[in-house]
Amino acid sequence: MNRRPAAPAPAEPTPVVFVVDDDEELRLALDNLFRSVGLQARLFGSAADFLKAGAVDAPGCLVLDIRLPGVSGLEFQGQLARMGIELPIVFMTGHGDVPMSVRAMKAGAVDFLTKPFRDQDMLDAVSSAIEADRQRRAAAEAGRDVRTRFESLSPREREVMTLVTRGLMNKQVAGELGLSEITVKLYRAQAMRKMNADTLADLVRMAEQLSLHASRG
Repeated sequence: MNRRPAAPAPAEPTPVVFVVDDDEELRLALDNLFRSVGLQARLFGSAADFLKAGAVDAPGCLVLDIRLPGVSGLEFQGQLARMGIELPIVFMTGHGDVPMSVRAMKAGAVDFLTKPFRDQDMLDAVSSAIEADRQRRAAAEAGRDVRTRFESLSPREREVMTLVTRGLMNKQVAGELGLSEITVKLYRAQAMRKMNADTLADLVRMAEQLSLHASRG
């Protein structure tokens, strides 16, 4: 029997590097640098301009000057975190010092480059940041898939999954829910099938992703 060829995976959008710096000459130089290696660049003269532009659905990172008009780069880093914007950040500065660098890295920055920096150092930092964002996006997508599958379970299947992944045996689950052990086994099998879990260990990992036991002390 002839099998249909698998559909090709959708191409990943071109990664985007957001550059926020009030130095226009530097912005344009970075634009040329990133485009020379196939990256898309979006340029902003201030943090406010960046926020007005809106989100882009592609892997990316933020190249951010530490000294900006209005809010500083470090303050803007904290503002982005509070807003739930998780773009990895590469900081750059002509006035950097060790405390600023430590503070930026502790808050999650990928790298901290002192101007003038080598083009390759910037490309290496941006490459690491984009890869980190790819991994974050993939994990978030996997989490959404797990949540969608969990929501497809019946209320009883959810109860059984929660108790089984807490470590209870089928007999104990049956006692907790007032069901027969055979019925628990059926619900457990249905939950594993719907969750696309091959093993109990898979199901436990999914329960952890869903924080099913987070309320337990």
